[in-house]
Amino acid sequence: MTGRTAAPQDRVVSVTPAVAGLATLCAATALSGVISGGLWLVYLAVAITVIGGAGVLLRSTRLPAPVVGLGQLLALTSVLVTIFTRSGVLVVLPGPQSLTDLVAKLGEAMVEVQTGVPPVPDSEAMRCLVMVAIGLVAILVDTLAVGLKAPAASGLVLLCVFAVPASLADEMLPAWTFVVGVGAFALLLAVDGQHKHEAWRGKLPGSGQSGAGPAASAVAGLAAVIALVAGSSMAFVGTVGRLPGTGDQIGGGSGGLGIDPMTELRGMLNQGAPRELFRVRDLPTSAYLRAMTLRQYVPDKGWQLGGNMPEGVPASDGPLPGQPGDQGDGEVVNVKIEPVNWVDNWLPVYGRPRGIQEVDDNWRYDPVRGMVYSVRARKSGEYTLETVLETPSADTLRRTSGQVDVDDEYLEAPGVESRVADLAQQIVSGHDNQFDQATALYRYFTDGTQGFTYTTQTSDTNTSSDALADFVLTGKKGFCEQYASAMAIMARSVGMASRVALGFTAGFPVGDYQTITSQDAHAWVEIYFPGYGWMVFDPTPLSDGRGVTPPYISGLSPDDEEDGSTAGATTTTTTTVAPGTSNSASAVPGAQNEDGTGQADEPTPTWHLATLIVAFVIALLVTAPVLFGGSSRAGPARPDRPDRQVLPGQAVWLRQAPWVRRAALVTAVVAWVLVSGLVVALVSWPLAVVLVLLAAAAAPATVRVWRRRERLRAVAGLGPDAAGAAWQELIAESVDRGTRVPVTETVRVAARRLVRVHNLDEQGRNGLRAVVGAVERSWYSAQAAADPSLPGAVDSVRQSLNRNAPLALKAKFLPRSVLQPKPPADTDQQD
Repeated sequence: MTGRTAAPQDRVVSVTPAVAGLATLCAATALSGVISGGLWLVYLAVAITVIGGAGVLLRSTRLPAPVVGLGQLLALTSVLVTIFTRSGVLVVLPGPQSLTDLVAKLGEAMVEVQTGVPPVPDSEAMRCLVMVAIGLVAILVDTLAVGLKAPAASGLVLLCVFAVPASLADEMLPAWTFVVGVGAFALLLAVDGQHKHEAWRGKLPGSGQSGAGPAASAVAGLAAVIALVAGSSMAFVGTVGRLPGTGDQIGGGSGGLGIDPMTELRGMLNQGAPRELFRVRDLPTSAYLRAMTLRQYVPDKGWQLGGNMPEGVPASDGPLPGQPGDQGDGEVVNVKIEPVNWVDNWLPVYGRPRGIQEVDDNWRYDPVRGMVYSVRARKSGEYTLETVLETPSADTLRRTSGQVDVDDEYLEAPGVESRVADLAQQIVSGHDNQFDQATALYRYFTDGTQGFTYTTQTSDTNTSSDALADFVLTGKKGFCEQYASAMAIMARSVGMASRVALGFTAGFPVGDYQTITSQDAHAWVEIYFPGYGWMVFDPTPLSDGRGVTPPYISGLSPDDEEDGSTAGATTTTTTTVAPGTSNSASAVPGAQNEDGTGQADEPTPTWHLATLIVAFVIALLVTAPVLFGGSSRAGPARPDRPDRQVLPGQAVWLRQAPWVRRAALVTAVVAWVLVSGLVVALVSWPLAVVLVLLAAAAAPATVRVWRRRERLRAVAGLGPDAAGAAWQELIAESVDRGTRVPVTETVRVAARRLVRVHNLDEQGRNGLRAVVGAVERSWYSAQAAADPSLPGAVDSVRQSLNRNAPLALKAKFLPRSVLQPKPPADTDQQD
């Protein structure tokens, strides 16, 4: 580079990493269409900042681009290990165990991706996945924009990241994501334009070389492919599915939380971070909120809706037709249901619906399945459900008889292993009516004598390829979907019409309503009784109070009096949750323990947020005058003008007191470091401590870089202070290399010392001679402007110093001109 171009080049290069990181973060905001909350964006900002900082640090040591990229990858991995594991070497560095834990966390994220419906919860696993995917994109963008000096090419990578969630979202992304995305790309184009302008003027190093163009194009093409892969890691979140068997009808949930219409006998129940879904008012007794029913059993897999969804009837047109077996009697109650974060094809209902008020014409009702549905996923406003919650007594159900007037598909039990079918037959033997047989199956799972336990982890003791047999005969550990799937198919194997229902438990009281969260998602069995319809049997052995036991099982008659004929024979581990008395910790929003029960999240302390806000305000107030008030540029000491320090164009209070500006600069730096530390602490306190320590360690080098840039900018400006700034910079370069120049030495004597100690070559000596002449002319000449050759002379001396007395790595990170700025008073010996 030339002397005149030092300042413009420094400005362009120094701003590029920041713009590249900002552009990546802005493009990643498009993921807000598929991920709820906003804390994941803070995590992502931390990762991108670390990646950008690592790139700047590594490039300052002149390492090759591939090594810089590997270093950034290591920095990203260290951040992930620090935040998401507790097994890193020295907490921060990745090791075998921490990498294993990290892979396990990513595995959890993939489970959420595969089973979640957008926007998926802002869980820890999802944050980890986002940081990995977008972190790799940030490395690519940084490599293109900074390493290969092709900022515009990196826009292709960002476009891929932005386009993936935009194309997958069922609805348009928030407008602000487009605004920030366009703004970030405009900044990239501006930086690219500045690069091209400087190259056209011959002011950027290597501007005459043409090798960067093809390399940038090749890397950009590869980066686009990788970005598509990384961005599509979120592609399975909220991919709008189709209702099984419906051809062109869309379903499966979109734009909010919904339920997948498929249960699995293997796998994990995805509870994720809890989120409020419904608020229910005027519900007189606890009941399950049914979203859908599944009638088709697929061997070794689970349950599906089965068959085509019928046309049904409009849910908003007056009284609804009764379900099979519903006699149309019973007391009708009005229940108000307010969807909060529920967006799906299914509109949940209680009991036996008689009518639905305040819903639009898009909702249809299928009395055969007992479901309210829509062709497309949508969000409903508050609606009033007219329904019957009363159920017949146990004795009444025992006396039921007659033909089963439902589709034969509700009786099909394909692929049930003989051992399971024999077990079911053994359980119901000795009972001469369907109710007692169904109750016997129910108690087999819930009475605690058979070793069944509720857990979100499936058993590893699989002894066959049949998931049903594994669960019922050997594993005996699982979640609600497994219990419901097993009991329903076993009931069919002994001739009972059954189906699996998906919906929610009763939730917990908040003020005048019951709140139902995503943690209340549940599956149970419904068995058909001729003349009375579908009755609830919940075989999941819940022990946290979330279960609802119908009166015909609990031994209570409909008027809550003991039914003497059944009371003595009823035992259950599930408890009835009365409105207003729920003791389920797992129902509390913001909770999640290892076993699926709840634990409240700890909120960010008030002092933390208050300190962050105060530090941010102080940083802004102090930074403004530092940036716009001019700079303090001092020349070498002169006997007749010792007070010559600053430029006339500076702010008055800064000109009068240069130390004030230095104090303001220190305050601004400390304030921004504090702000950064507090922001990172929202993610991880250990990581915040590490980053603050790194910032403290990098402070001397940062101050040296800032001073060098300020002085070279003054030199390039050729103002009255140019010669003084040039001399100060050369003295600082000498001090960093271990040579101290006493204040008693004249400029010429000091120059001879620099030549001798640093072994300057001819080019360096000529440049130094020109600088000394410029300094002396600035003292005694009436001409205000500096010699136009001064920038080139300074650059010649600096290049000679780099060739003949290169700085050691320690001197770069711990510059003596910053740590020991005071020169000796007397002539000292060469260090």
